[in-house]
Amino acid sequence: MPSNPPKPNILFILTDQQRWDTLHCYGNSLDISPHLDTLARDGVRFEFAFTCQPVCGPARSCLQTGRYATETGCWRNGIGLPLDALTLPRLLCPAGYEIGYIGKWHLASTPPDINFETKAVPPEYRGGYDDFWLASDVLEFTSHGYDGHMFDSDMLRVDFPPGRYRADALTDFAVDYLRTRSRKIPFFLFLSYVEPHFQNDHRHFEGPQGSKQRFRDVPVPADLRGKDGDWREEYPDYLGCCAGLDENVGRLRSELAALGIAENTLIIYTSDHGCHFRTRNREYKRSCHESSIRVPMILLGPGFFGGHVITELASLIDLPPTVLNAAGVAPPSAMRGRPLQPLVRGEVRDWPQEVFVQISESQTGRALRTKRWKYSVSVPGQPEGTSQPTAEVYHAEYLYDLENDPHELVNSVREPDLKELRTDLAERLRKLMVAAGEKEPEILSAG
Repeated sequence: MPSNPPKPNILFILTDQQRWDTLHCYGNSLDISPHLDTLARDGVRFEFAFTCQPVCGPARSCLQTGRYATETGCWRNGIGLPLDALTLPRLLCPAGYEIGYIGKWHLASTPPDINFETKAVPPEYRGGYDDFWLASDVLEFTSHGYDGHMFDSDMLRVDFPPGRYRADALTDFAVDYLRTRSRKIPFFLFLSYVEPHFQNDHRHFEGPQGSKQRFRDVPVPADLRGKDGDWREEYPDYLGCCAGLDENVGRLRSELAALGIAENTLIIYTSDHGCHFRTRNREYKRSCHESSIRVPMILLGPGFFGGHVITELASLIDLPPTVLNAAGVAPPSAMRGRPLQPLVRGEVRDWPQEVFVQISESQTGRALRTKRWKYSVSVPGQPEGTSQPTAEVYHAEYLYDLENDPHELVNSVREPDLKELRTDLAERLRKLMVAAGEKEPEILSAG
């Protein structure tokens, strides 16, 4: 009688604030991402992948639970994950997995009363990552491009090697983790980089040394050209961060191959949200625009071989059930997304034709993205930082025809000829909000 195949190892690589178009395989004209391009050629690339919340902490809560940010309670930064949340590690441990976490967590602190932003995160605030832990709650607060520290499972400080670039140091720790596994049981390692996130206290992006020269005169995405913002001075370092991440993906793949576990390891590569370089609001994300919500998403490993490109819409909310599906664990009914494996196998005929996005902090907002249209609503008149988790009444704010206006330069939310379309999109958006556990709101037309 044939034995069951071994459960795959799972390496989940999350970057922070990375646009989808920073990769050559997503259309960037630069040879900036050879290792990720190879990952896509060997695995499966999702052409249209989106965050479900373009803010760091909320997006992470969705990835750990498979539920929307308003359901976890982590609808903005600075709200810790509930201590009893049903997370990926708490579902994978009973299935025989060893659980590990390295990097930025951003789900422990609810300041001012509970604040581990620059301190060691106690075990009960780690979301079930009980086997291996080397992290900071807000890693950009305990590190910079070339210095920093995290905390281990015993809450002891672990410094980066002197002069080591941050993404390289995190990869060093991940490689050491891979080398020290027993291989008797499968592992689930969540590796969470800061790059290419803006370095808050230094007030700029920090790429590897030489980034400004290397990417000084490169083509700039069309959605940025001619707009205000800080992309002129910051885009070169931002690309440097992305190139550094690519090199480290190559290091990780080489290590998996050297250890003889590459074929039975599922690699997931994505980001929590994108970056619009202060062209859409006063900071870098927290908007409905493609530059803010569209992310890279590449999977390679069991169930994801062959160099396929999927053009159906995918969301970060689909990744938790995908992880569980790979591990042979049935996703709990509370999870909102759908596993991607059946879609890749061509077995799905009713895949959703839209993705749903919740937006906080800059606004109380919601967005619907179909293959052609972007429709967004918000609560008007809210000063920045006064958003709420939900609202009873929203106003239509943006409508973009992505087929004819892919860079979202023309807002058609008041176009008379599109009134019927807006009515239909508003109804679809209301249904998605209800499906995410929200009360059905009223959506007022802009015209």
